[in-house]
Amino acid sequence: MFDQKSATSEDGAEARRSGDLVSELLLGMRLYGVQYRRMQFTPPFGIAFTAAAGRAQFHFIARGPVFLRTASGNLHRLETGDAVLLPHGRAHELLSEPALGARDIATFDTLRLCETVCAVVAASDACDRSRDALIFSGCMEFDLGGMHPLVAWMPEVMRVDTLLARYPEILPMLEAMARESREERAGYAAILARLADVVSAFIVRGWAECGCGDATGWVQALRDPRLGRAIVAMHRDPGRDWTVAELAAQMGSSRSVFAERFLAVTGMTPLRYLTELRMRLAAQWIRDGRTSIEGAAYELGYGSQAAFSRAFKRVVGYTPAAARGAGQAGAH
Repeated sequence: MFDQKSATSEDGAEARRSGDLVSELLLGMRLYGVQYRRMQFTPPFGIAFTAAAGRAQFHFIARGPVFLRTASGNLHRLETGDAVLLPHGRAHELLSEPALGARDIATFDTLRLCETVCAVVAASDACDRSRDALIFSGCMEFDLGGMHPLVAWMPEVMRVDTLLARYPEILPMLEAMARESREERAGYAAILARLADVVSAFIVRGWAECGCGDATGWVQALRDPRLGRAIVAMHRDPGRDWTVAELAAQMGSSRSVFAERFLAVTGMTPLRYLTELRMRLAAQWIRDGRTSIEGAAYELGYGSQAAFSRAFKRVVGYTPAAARGAGQAGAH
């Protein structure tokens, strides 16, 4: 006899396990702003943002409307209170009217408000500033850690308004951002920066928890409790000298079944996945100054720095020394 209560309980347990995997892998998410701008513009205006590989761009509209034109030519109308995340770091424009041209944001005069936030004001001298657009933007380091392959599946624009029904707790943060942007109270710039980081993380997490769009392989992997155990095992101990047989044991299957299943749902072999995971972690550790190049090689299971450096450049596209230099430059 079919036991509906038991089946429901099992379904609920599997859903919790799936959510646990998403949560565990999202612990590696690295998303924080490196440069913020509070911008005030009197229409008409057009602002161009150049491409920034490996970084995301966040925009919050404290007073709109504002039009967002993406590199693909798509146009989005953003109203007061809207927030968007552009995860791929592609060029885009913010406009008061769709037909306008745009001027590079880097060419505007700025006033530093605190260590990471500056003000950009291109407003008229009129007493009535109610027509001015007010925007808070953040250029962010964006690394999903173990879920980094999902970045390629993300849409070019991720809108917070699509998440509000499911995550109503975001709304008070947006309202706080609007107040801080308009009232400019003591310490508002730093508060806005932290709120922007949190809202951006909510957008990413919401997208992941809602099914990751078209990233069907990853969704299958995360919702398959047995395969998920093998993935999480690699993330928990990336420096271990894993073999396919050991990973298959995590899944409770033969090597051939595990390897075929892993390739089918993630698009790569288990050992290639492990190598890419190690190199993403290494790049993050070296940039952040957490460890030396030699230390990263040792922690991630490489017997020599030369072998580690070759793997690093093959996966990341540049040398560990270049990653260290980028981290040192960003600290100044």
